[in-house]
Amino acid sequence: MLDAAHPGHRFQAEMPGLIYHTAIAAAPARRLLPETLMKFSHSIEINDPHNPHLAPLTRQQLWLGLVLRAEAPQLFMPQLDQCFLSDPTDTTVARALHYGNLVIRDRVIFDALQQVRFEVPAQGEIAASSLVMRIEEAQPGALSVRFEYDDGCDAATDAANEMYNEYRRATYHAADTDTVALIRELAAQGALVRPNP
Repeated sequence: MLDAAHPGHRFQAEMPGLIYHTAIAAAPARRLLPETLMKFSHSIEINDPHNPHLAPLTRQQLWLGLVLRAEAPQLFMPQLDQCFLSDPTDTTVARALHYGNLVIRDRVIFDALQQVRFEVPAQGEIAASSLVMRIEEAQPGALSVRFEYDDGCDAATDAANEMYNEYRRATYHAADTDTVALIRELAAQGALVRPNP
């Protein structure tokens, strides 16, 4: 179980019914560096009151799933070799993500039950960038997640890279769709629950 109230301690508890290789199979490998590149925003609907076959998620379940993407990213990015967490507080954690010999360091900021923000500082040949995963609720229970990517480049640079950026947008959209699918699977397994006090 995961603790939404204390982000720095969320992974002291077990996730019942979660089999690692099953989670990996649910998140196909997409050759991406984490949470980077260009300006792009899209939204994925979580609860559809007009689709009775789509099991609704609570805001708590959705939040814990987004936290899991930050603190256990191997479940969502199987091409990631290792992730080390450090300096956890109630609202932040630092990460070192290892892709073979490449190590990318970033910082994650948690706004409980609202949004998760990834901030990648400039390092080596990697430019500064950010990703925000924000929970939106147009009407009670109608949850969605907005993903906002920003590479920090100016408009002229983004325009020059537009053809390549179209490919990256499609790739990120697919990866974020995989994220939501895995969160749904974990919720169905009973893994996304808040522990008893």
